[in-house]
Amino acid sequence: GVIVGLTRASTKAHIARATLESICYQTKEILDSMVADSGRPLTFMRVDGGITANELCMQLQSDILGITIKRPTIIETTAVGAAYAAGLAVGYWEDIDELKKHWSISKEWNPIMNASTRTEGFRLWKKAVARTLNWVE
Repeated sequence: GVIVGLTRASTKAHIARATLESICYQTKEILDSMVADSGRPLTFMRVDGGITANELCMQLQSDILGITIKRPTIIETTAVGAAYAAGLAVGYWEDIDELKKHWSISKEWNPIMNASTRTEGFRLWKKAVARTLNWVE
């Protein structure tokens, strides 16, 4: 990884925010590729895992993607997914539709960033990434 653009005025808060933005821009790059391959637009994204507890990161993700982000009540879904799969395998649950009843939204974030700021931010992100390529041989 590379951290560039630091000045004497840069603080830990700047680095922390840049880290969150980096997560969101990397997610955007992956999702943009998926949308291009599938030909289907992304209208919202369901999220889970520990990072979803970070409210700022979720708002940034919504802003950078330009879509609604939906966080479930239970955010640590790896274990829940394994339990659901096992339950389906042994007949504890009848089908996937029954499992859908157990999923509920805890919080949603909607984009507040305007489109031109979103586009410019992503352009600058890609430019910064391009400059780091072949940094070390």
